[in-house]
Order: sequence, then structure tokens, then C-alpha cells
Amino acid sequence: MTAADRPPFRLDGKVAAITGAGSGIGAAIARRFAQQGAAVAVLELDVAAGGAVAAELAAAGADAVCLPCDVTQDAQVRAAFAAVQQRFGRLDLLVNNAGIGHVGTAETTAEADFDRLFAVNVRGVFLCTRAALPLLVQSRGAICNIASIASLIGVADRFAYSMTKGAVLTMTKSVAIDYLQAGVRCNCVCPARVHTPFVDGYLQRNYPGREEAVFRQLSQWQPMGRMGTPQEVADLVLYLCSDEAAFVTGQAVPLDGGKLVS
Repeated sequence: MTAADRPPFRLDGKVAAITGAGSGIGAAIARRFAQQGAAVAVLELDVAAGGAVAAELAAAGADAVCLPCDVTQDAQVRAAFAAVQQRFGRLDLLVNNAGIGHVGTAETTAEADFDRLFAVNVRGVFLCTRAALPLLVQSRGAICNIASIASLIGVADRFAYSMTKGAVLTMTKSVAIDYLQAGVRCNCVCPARVHTPFVDGYLQRNYPGREEAVFRQLSQWQPMGRMGTPQEVADLVLYLCSDEAAFVTGQAVPLDGGKLVS
């Protein structure tokens, strides 16, 4: 079968490692990649959640495994990618999805919160990318990082979070240019607000009894009047990691419900 005859966006024969794939956006990406024929390594701090996703994929016929991984710890990251190589013999795709959020201005952000966000959202992307690159160079593979609309525009009360996602965007461009000749592509997706279990938990903790009203307010921040879905993020990540995007690298692709044009 020639490339022209192959169904689009297929990942047959490819191995993908996805961080934070035990829930939300990461789990949606894992499911979409498995549906498109990829073998999937779920790299997850919450082993129970990651194991459940991997078991679900395996039950549907995919080759999937959960590997414990705290992305802030270099030894765990190196061990996880060594396990990917041992288990699958290769790595073609890396999705740096693991991340955490925080609400606060420069004055109201505690130093401990700043350090915690940097450790997960910035150092985690660095450590996973560094560990994966030798394998990705061998396969001429691709990286997709999950950044944020906050890396492109100012978002109120998101000082530390915006800092980390801005770093993800610039790391994306640096890796893209440094590994262009090695055949490794690197892009990032910049979503606006996405409806995940994290959002529901945030509303329950901070706005008890007002969840519906605040959810509506957060949704209307996007000009389309709703939040994105994890599946929509997964579909864009699939495109950027597929052969159909072979001419795309170093890009920050918004998924923002019209926010940038409003």
C-alpha cells in the first residue's frame, strides 16, 4: 500500500509514550492513538488510573502498558523510557501532556506553588524530552507538547501557570530547530479551557453551590460559548503526530474556540 492509498491519520506500527495519560486529555489522546493503530505506553504518576486506561486499551485490542513515572524525577523518567525501549523496541511519538494548574497573580502565588508548577510543567517536559530524543532520532519521530492559550495571550490570575506554558512553547521551538536535520518534528497544542475532571473538581472545591453558574462563566470566556473537549485536543494531537503533518514543525497550534480572533 502506498502512502496515497493509506487511510489518513493512521499510526500502525508506531509506538507512542504519553505522559499523564491516566485521565482527562491524556487519556483521550491514548484512546485516539490506540484507535489509530499505535502501541501506547501510558506514563503516569497515578498508577491505578494509568493501569485502568492501559487495561481498557488492551481490552479493545491495542498493545498498551502503564509505566509508573513522576515526570519531575530524572531517575524515574529515565527508567520509564528504558522500559518503553525494552517493551516495544522503539519509540516514534512522545506526547508531553502531564501538567498541573494554579490560580493566582504574582503577589498571591506562593514560592512553593511556583516551584511545584515549574517542576511538573517545565522540568517534566524537559526530562521526558531529553530521555526520549535518542529513541526518536532513531525512528525520525515526533513530539507534541500540550501548552496553553496562556502561552500566547495574557490570562488573568494565571501568573505561574502562564509562565510554565510559555516555557513549553519556547522549548517546542528550540527542539524543533535543534533536531530538524535529525528528522524529529516538535509541535505544541495551545488549548483554551477544556472540560476535564480537573475543572469539575476545581469548581466543587472553590465554588460549592455555584458550580453551574461559574462553569457557564468559564465557558463563555471562549467566544464560541463553550469549553473544548478532551477529544478535540486528542484529534489535533493526532494530526500533529501523524504522517499527514510531516511538513509541520516548531508550531504552536491554538485550539481556542475563537479566543485569538475575538
